[in-house]
Amino acid sequence: MSLSRPIYNLLGSYLEQLFEHPLRTKAITSCVIASSANLVSQKLGGAKQVNTDSVMAYGLFGLIFTGPLSHFFYSWLDRITHDTRFKKLLMLLGERALFAPVITALSLYFISRFEYKTHDEALGNLFTQYRSILRGNWKYLTLPVFINFNYIPPMLRVLFANIIGFCWMVFLSTKRRKAEQFRQQRAQEQSKST
Repeated sequence: MSLSRPIYNLLGSYLEQLFEHPLRTKAITSCVIASSANLVSQKLGGAKQVNTDSVMAYGLFGLIFTGPLSHFFYSWLDRITHDTRFKKLLMLLGERALFAPVITALSLYFISRFEYKTHDEALGNLFTQYRSILRGNWKYLTLPVFINFNYIPPMLRVLFANIIGFCWMVFLSTKRRKAEQFRQQRAQEQSKST
């Protein structure tokens, strides 16, 4: 029982902040979860030293984009589907058709830029990985998004999406790191052959 008290206190404080300052709370939560996901991905990938630029890039993306955009997009979806008979289905389709492609493109480009890559490198990253990552997003995240819209209270949807996003970002950062290693290896091989 003594262990559960701090957890309840933390949850109570979080819900209070979420109610009083929803945008700020969701942005900070997204920042922490995205940074944590990248850190976990690096550790799972066997990194001997943490790439702090990458951790900061993911955190910054969560703070600036994921939290605020999710907050406003989910609020907008709730408003435009308010009294429709097929509200949950329309919300799911709207999220999958509008939000997923946009947030995927933004993440591929801006995380690269936040990692101090050039505009051309960020665009190259976007063009080479966008389709496969978006297909994976649609394939693996549609059921969790369905659960989010059907069973999670609106106030907690961004938090639930962030928890799902933690797993997705571990996958995404692992995929990006492997693509980067492949590009570097290919560049080294080309430089040796010339």
